[in-house]
Amino acid sequence: MRRAVTGGMLARSAEIMGWAGIVINGCVRDVDEINECEIGLRALATCPVRPIKNDSGSGQKHVPVSIGGVLIHEGEWLYADGDGILVSSSELSI
Repeated sequence: MRRAVTGGMLARSAEIMGWAGIVINGCVRDVDEINECEIGLRALATCPVRPIKNDSGSGQKHVPVSIGGVLIHEGEWLYADGDGILVSSSELSI
């Protein structure tokens, strides 16, 4: 919570790639830029301090992620609004 995990540049890149949204278990910055994007983004808070770039390649793909005590697996569907986020194992009809 002392640094932003991401900001407007990633939100814009995600929008260009056709992502529906991003869930951040931490802080974001560049909120005005993010709000201009046609992409949903939920985070715990905002923080103006930029992230530390790490070129070690230590990130992982296709692994379960725990956010708020909820384990989210690859292929699950996330639905968000102003009240929270719902995780579903299948696409819901809206």
